[in-house]
Amino acid sequence: MKSKVILSIVMVGLLALSIGLAGFGEARAAAKLEPYEIIMYVIGTPQKDLDLVSAELSKYLKEKINTTIKLRQFDWGDEYNQKMQNIIDSGQPFDICFVASWAANFLRNAHNGAFLPLENLIEKYGQEMKAVIHPLFLEGIRMKGHIYAIPNNKELGKQSVWRFNKKYVDKYNIDITKIKTLEDLEPYLKLIKKNESGVIPISADRTFNPYLPFDIIGESRTPYGVYLDTKDYKVINKFEAPETKETLKKMRQFYKAGYIRADVATTIKGDDEKTGKWFVGKCDTQPLADIMWSQTLGYPVVSTPIHEPIVYNESITGSMFAVSVTSQNPERAVMFLNLLNTDPKVRNMIDHGIEGRHYKLVGDGVIELLPEHRDYDMPSFALGNLFLIYRYQQDPPDKWEQFKKFNAQSKKAPTLGFVFDPSPVQTEYAAVCNVADEFNAMLYTGAVDPNVYLQKASKKLKAAGGDKVMAEMQRQIDKWRAENSK
Repeated sequence: MKSKVILSIVMVGLLALSIGLAGFGEARAAAKLEPYEIIMYVIGTPQKDLDLVSAELSKYLKEKINTTIKLRQFDWGDEYNQKMQNIIDSGQPFDICFVASWAANFLRNAHNGAFLPLENLIEKYGQEMKAVIHPLFLEGIRMKGHIYAIPNNKELGKQSVWRFNKKYVDKYNIDITKIKTLEDLEPYLKLIKKNESGVIPISADRTFNPYLPFDIIGESRTPYGVYLDTKDYKVINKFEAPETKETLKKMRQFYKAGYIRADVATTIKGDDEKTGKWFVGKCDTQPLADIMWSQTLGYPVVSTPIHEPIVYNESITGSMFAVSVTSQNPERAVMFLNLLNTDPKVRNMIDHGIEGRHYKLVGDGVIELLPEHRDYDMPSFALGNLFLIYRYQQDPPDKWEQFKKFNAQSKKAPTLGFVFDPSPVQTEYAAVCNVADEFNAMLYTGAVDPNVYLQKASKKLKAAGGDKVMAEMQRQIDKWRAENSK
């Protein structure tokens, strides 16, 4: 018995020594690196304690990779896109920025050389994150064989839902599971409009878009794509598709009935959600999203899916970090992104803030938010490997297993893995995107008559060189299909 005790003591001592040596080894490795400060742009409503968290995170990063970090944040929508584009166009040095199919003009800027190809840097400095990021993410974002951004490991598929203010669902005893289409929704919009003065039936802004059965090619705003159930991969203009015409006709009816705010086509994020005076909105979901949304809004919401989860190129590229060609040390930038995707301390600090100030641990990987969390409330989906995040007390123990199940059930869109290269039609493609920007919001929100404006949009697209863009898309898709046996 005595020998077993001695052996146990020796083993514990050796374990402690090995941990100490590992930490010492890390410190020595970090010391060999020259000091460097990473400048990193993130998306979201600017937070009061951003600099405080930057300083605390820098202390840890200095030990790991002799690096400090300066987090800078721009608000959603046009503010982020315009400010990041100004920084990129001016050649102002920075290291990392949030990019997506819908943010920072990722596809265009990647094609134009604003971001570094990362595959060699990943092989050298990011093997750990490569091992944990779902392989579909890294495969689906390749452009001309190169990886221009590190995807944030999260839900794979995109699934739209109707999200309801639970207060009115309960009040009127509504079975939301039976609501899928705009037609299903219509009688309840009428009910709310009639009985709830001051309540907006559909909470929406100019980014609203109804569900349409297309797999869009290129940037998400372009009007060209293929049907989700396509067999021939024929590129079509969705503005000319019968499904679009019927859907936008219904949206126009909703708008004229007063179910949507009158300024919807020109506004971004009204005060509906702050006041709670709304009935339904359309969102993209993830497992347990209702819990997250209710936590953020401060009152309960519930949701029901509009369609099955689908892995689009857009969802693969829906949340990523790119490394700028202006970075003075791209190696260190990738070292940091490696930690962001593999080190729980880094991931949770950038997401939740500082332990003891913004949150406290109340169990193994379980946290309770403190009142000061309102000074640091970040968008989790946009900050790295989601599977490292601490759970909230109300989250089920199998939270991340539910995410894995969701990913396994997600169906691939027909053009998954195909990335359109607009360079052969760069001028026409830019013009087409500008036309789409002109018409998308007004059409999708019902603010204009689709019978008139769909024709106007198609005419302008044609004049902008849309036929040439479609032909180039078709040529590239046909080539991709032949090469990949699609």
